[in-house]
This record gives sequence, structure tokens and C-alpha cells, in this order.
Amino acid sequence: MIEIIAFDGDDTLWHEAPLFQSSVMKFKGILAGYHENDRVHDILSDKAVNNLKHFGYGVKGFTLSLIETALDVTEDRIPAAKIRNILELGKEMMNAPINLLDGVKETVDLLSRTYKLILLTKGDLFHQEAKVTRSGLGDYFQQLEIVAKKDDHIYERILNKYGVAAGQFLMVGNSVPSDILPALEVGAYAAHIPYHLEWAHEKAQDEDRLKLPEHQRYFLLDNLRSLPEVLNQISVLS
Repeated sequence: MIEIIAFDGDDTLWHEAPLFQSSVMKFKGILAGYHENDRVHDILSDKAVNNLKHFGYGVKGFTLSLIETALDVTEDRIPAAKIRNILELGKEMMNAPINLLDGVKETVDLLSRTYKLILLTKGDLFHQEAKVTRSGLGDYFQQLEIVAKKDDHIYERILNKYGVAAGQFLMVGNSVPSDILPALEVGAYAAHIPYHLEWAHEKAQDEDRLKLPEHQRYFLLDNLRSLPEVLNQISVLS
């Protein structure tokens, strides 16, 4: 029987990728005239991925990648006023409204009455805590776990921390490499809710995706409303 349900945050409970997508379009506008838009997008994508090891996940690291891209694209000739515009863009992202996905609040509310819920998500501690507060979901989670990455070692640490067996733990998220594969690797259950936009650095290899249906502990959902039924299925399997 499941005792703990862990939820990813960004693009699982609330929309996040569209905010970055919109900000990239604004960024291209700031750099208009310096480089072709497609080339700016490619350079930014490379910078953002490469900088993860330096700055981690989240808006702050992304803003630094925007600035670095602007400097590279303009060969360090970008006016200070445009750097300020980029910084303001980052602040807008930090303070953007939190828009929950369909069915999230009522489902989390329902499940919190029976299960221990935790938020297990990557990103900047300050920003993620602020998003949870602004989302209105904070009271439903007994614990927030903000981590730099999600791999099998992280999931093992979480299981040990809460003293729960892998077969009593369910991870819910949109990312195959971060939320699904490592959870399955340690013997936990995983509920996958794909988001319509996918980060380049979060794409799983095709061979990994093809193996997913073979896992008895893997469940593919259209939206979070289906999660109670998944828990019923797990109960039967147990």
C-alpha cells in the first residue's frame, strides 16, 4: 500500500514551461537587430543546458544564461540598458502568477486526507518555496524537498529519510529522466503525466521510453484527476 506520494512541481502541479517560452520571445525582442532569432534560440538553449552544472535549475540561473547569451551574440557590445531589460525580465519571471494545471487542487486536497504528501522538485529553494506558497497548495504538503537533481541516489535518500519502503512510495511527475526512471530504478511506483512542452535537457532516450510500459510500477496518466484510480490499482496489485 502506498504511504507517501511525492509530487514534482513545475509542469506537474502548475504551468512553468510556457513562462520560459514567453520570456525567450521577449528576450529575442531585446536582441532584435543583433542576430537572427533562430540562432539566438540555439545559443541560449546551449548556454542554459551547459550552465545547469554551474547555476542549477530555476529562473535565476536562466537569467544568467540570458545575460551570457546576450554578451556572446553582441560580442560584448550590448548596451547596459538592455542588460537591465534582461534583469527585469528575470524579475518578472520570479514574480509571475502561479497557474495550476487542471484538477490539481481538488485532487491534492482529496489525497491529502489519506496519504502523506511531499513536494519533491528541482530548482532554487527561495523561488520554489515562494511558488508553493503562492499556489495555495502549501497546506497539503507535509514536507518540501527542493533538490539540485533527481537520480536514484536522491530517491534512495528520500526513502531512507522518511523510513518508507520503495513499494510504499509513489512519484508523480512529467519528466521521464527525473521523475519516472530513477523512481522505478529504486523500486518505487511512478505516475507519469506528460506536459505538452518538453525541456531539451529533460528528454529521455527513445529506448528508455519504449521500456516504460513493461514496468508494472509505471502508470501513464492524461491528467492528475486519474491519480486516485491509479492508487486503487496499486492497492489491488499489492
